[in-house]
Amino acid sequence: MRAALRLACFSRCSFSFYFHPHNPLARMTTQTEQQLEDALIVQLETLGWDRVTIKDEADLVSNLKHQLEVHNKTSLSGGEFKQVLNKLARGNIFEKAKTLRDKVDFTRDDGKTGYLELINQAQWCKNQYQVTNQITMEGSYKNRYDVTLLVNGLPLVQIELKRRGLEMKEAFNQTNRYHRHSFSAGYGLFGYLQLFVISNGVNTKYYANNPVNRRDFKQTFYWADEDNKTIRQLSAFAEDFLEKCTLSKMITKYIVLHESDQLLMAMRPYQFYAVERIVERVQTTTKNGYIWHTTGSGKTLTSFKAAQILTQSPHVHKVVFVVDRKDLDFQTIKEFNSFSEGSVDATTNTSNLVKQFADETPLIVTTLQKLNTAISRDRHLKTMDELKDKRMVFIFDECHRSQFGETHKRITDFFGNVQMFGFTGTPIFAENAAKNAMGKRTTKDLFGECLHKYVITDAIRDENVLKFSVEYIRTFKGKDGVQDIEVEAIDTAEVMEAPERLEKIADYILTHHGNKTHQGQFTAIMCVSNVKTLIAYYNLFQAKKEAGEHNLKIATIFSYQANEEDAEADGMGTGDDLPDDSSPVNTHSRDALVF
Repeated sequence: MRAALRLACFSRCSFSFYFHPHNPLARMTTQTEQQLEDALIVQLETLGWDRVTIKDEADLVSNLKHQLEVHNKTSLSGGEFKQVLNKLARGNIFEKAKTLRDKVDFTRDDGKTGYLELINQAQWCKNQYQVTNQITMEGSYKNRYDVTLLVNGLPLVQIELKRRGLEMKEAFNQTNRYHRHSFSAGYGLFGYLQLFVISNGVNTKYYANNPVNRRDFKQTFYWADEDNKTIRQLSAFAEDFLEKCTLSKMITKYIVLHESDQLLMAMRPYQFYAVERIVERVQTTTKNGYIWHTTGSGKTLTSFKAAQILTQSPHVHKVVFVVDRKDLDFQTIKEFNSFSEGSVDATTNTSNLVKQFADETPLIVTTLQKLNTAISRDRHLKTMDELKDKRMVFIFDECHRSQFGETHKRITDFFGNVQMFGFTGTPIFAENAAKNAMGKRTTKDLFGECLHKYVITDAIRDENVLKFSVEYIRTFKGKDGVQDIEVEAIDTAEVMEAPERLEKIADYILTHHGNKTHQGQFTAIMCVSNVKTLIAYYNLFQAKKEAGEHNLKIATIFSYQANEEDAEADGMGTGDDLPDDSSPVNTHSRDALVF
């Protein structure tokens, strides 16, 4: 009877729930914010965090002094610590993040200079870990914070909780309010926060600390395991992410200080695991590997962080980041230096590249072509030969390039102690490998096993890339209602590239462009199968624009091959060496480009 009543209530009462004292789901549903907070603190204690009572800034400052003394194995007089506090109070969020990763100098009472380490980055587990709750800070308004994680006495992680059923956006907005009203109060120690965690128990996300006007709820992330399975429950998140060694590693290794934008960037879980796998492989093996992360998932940041960490290894002589000439190494250098100013020296020619191999430059960004020249030309070999046995790591961007096979062999033959890692959004497998002079070479053939995957379906699920909306438009059909046509019976290229078909597609695009782009709020990109068709479309759209049929901006971009096959060199010419001035001539695809 009781079960029947429960079912009836579920079916008829939208907002009712049958509560029973032994029903765990009922307890979860009615769990208050305070219960959520208490349970989290108990769990953190089991993970090695020491619980401490800190009521206000006076307690926070007193605790900071003691923790810094313990961490640095020293003692500070009142005057010495006052100097330290004054230095800690300086700067904005970004500047304080840099201070955190440096040492603070002060003048001791005897006139000597002393230094305090704020956090141990090299041995990230060797820090002092505390958890507290309900710290009250008073700025323009008085606020009381939920759960604060302290490392060596500094508040580095703030956790804001909402009871089950409430949106996490409320917790996000609350941290913004705290930032405006009280984080800068007193000595501004809450300016050292590196991460926020927001949760309603069921869903939990993290994000980097930045000025309020530079925050966006879209830049809050779920944590995940190595197989990209999202970890949402607060207890599971705490077990994995808030474990003290994992969290301090995240803070010291996987928060990137973006110099050009003066922002903190917290790496996403798949980026974290990819770098970890590369670093682990370099530390424990001599094997190669590749990372399969989909386009738009931040491969440049991931590869930069891997390169940066590896340059700090005493066992690695140099890290070389290699891009194809088509991808313009200037842009990559610019991006790398935006993460860490001056971390990369540009290589304008092969001679400069060779000099960088010989000097103290720890991280080099260069092109595949210049690297090939450096190990192939006699004038460079004297310098390069001295590096043959040095321990180096090469990281290749877009390692699916089909022409890489021969150069890959040349590099592996030349360097005897090098490890190679590739990043790609489109790996080459056996079924789609193109045959060249090296035979059919796959990404695995060149780099070994895949160390981590984050594919397009993962990115769409996580809302890290835009979703796809797929529509199929029929452009031709069989004659007389015939549905099945053997492939051999038609010239596919002739049908697909027929001028009549191209014009119908162009007309369709012009007709529906406004609707598809929300009246021009978005741009559009059109992909075609070959350069010849691309140029035909470009000319078609330009002609329609000149005829007044549209006012869209049309541009085309493609990479030409220096010695590509010439379609006109077929031995079937008329014998006339001069072109007919009445018709356009395009003997090379490069001629269609405007520089």
